[in-house]
Amino acid sequence: MGVNGVHEGKESSFKRMPNTEPPFTLGKIKKAIPPHCFQRSLLCSLSYAVYDLSFSFLFCYIAITYFHLLPSPLAYIIWPIYWILQGCILTGVWVIAHECGHHAFSDYQWVDDTVGLILHSALFIPYFSWKYSHRRHHSNTGSLERDEVFVPKTKSRVAWYSKHLNNPPGRALSLAVSLLIGWPLYLTFNVSGRPYDRFACHYDPYSPIYSDRERLQVYISDLGILAATFVLYSIAVSRGLAFLICIYGVPLLIANGFLVTITYLQHTHPALPHYDSSEWGWLRGALGTMDRDYGILNKVFHNITDTHVAHHLFSNMPHYHAMEATKAIKPILGEFYQFDDTPIYKALWRETKECLYVEPDDGAPQKGVFWYRNKF
Repeated sequence: MGVNGVHEGKESSFKRMPNTEPPFTLGKIKKAIPPHCFQRSLLCSLSYAVYDLSFSFLFCYIAITYFHLLPSPLAYIIWPIYWILQGCILTGVWVIAHECGHHAFSDYQWVDDTVGLILHSALFIPYFSWKYSHRRHHSNTGSLERDEVFVPKTKSRVAWYSKHLNNPPGRALSLAVSLLIGWPLYLTFNVSGRPYDRFACHYDPYSPIYSDRERLQVYISDLGILAATFVLYSIAVSRGLAFLICIYGVPLLIANGFLVTITYLQHTHPALPHYDSSEWGWLRGALGTMDRDYGILNKVFHNITDTHVAHHLFSNMPHYHAMEATKAIKPILGEFYQFDDTPIYKALWRETKECLYVEPDDGAPQKGVFWYRNKF
């Protein structure tokens, strides 16, 4: 099955999300959610962080202590298993730090920022820098002019080489690059991000992404990255570069790949509209996201995968209440709620094939509503 129960297949088979003004308000949606869903518990949030970190350190301890005792053929099997498991856990750690950036971890901003800075720095993510750009993404979701990431291009702005990649080998290459290095490319060079009039980088305090009052905290983010770099350098010097790559480097690549996959599929689907300034509104944009099903990984990733619509509506809601909130708002949202249970590997390939650029429908009265296309 595909989106909202419509069978997957050609682009025309998808039931598009309504692009008119919703017949409900944000206040009406909020009233449908039990009040306790908005309550943040420091103890509960810390328990999830401790849970993830405990598994991460346990996997690391087992790998360091026992893997070298295994015969060579078995080592070739056990290391990839470790990489995948550790990469999944580190993705969960990323989600916890992401909650800190939304002030959904606790009632204390300084606690959220301290925990978020430590966890994101350990994953080589500039905490405050990304917190601010991500906040603007939430404020402008679905806007072709002001959204911050995964901003689709119109056909006239698509790079010349894109049509040469519109084939199975080209799509495989594009996917491989995106999953392996897409995340650091975005942070460093703003790849797939909102166009700015000059070079934009999450590590540059004077990047056009940030206002003057945010620059000091970008410096603090950079210090967190430098501290993480020093720790990793010390490990490489004492244990060797190969050790560091096996224990940390490969799992980090896998976590980054999951992060790109999750965020890409949340905002890319033939059923989702994008808007220019003549049609965009905050509620319409926030609803234009897609919940997905990752199976058992939904729990490992703290349900950021299958409660993303609710997250965009109420980003300071703790993840451990998001499932209950999602069930509560679905009757209110009706066709404005979007869910696709297509297996993730199929969805990745399909969206890479179908969602190449956006254009308005020919003859449509609303010229500011854009839909994904793939024909050059």
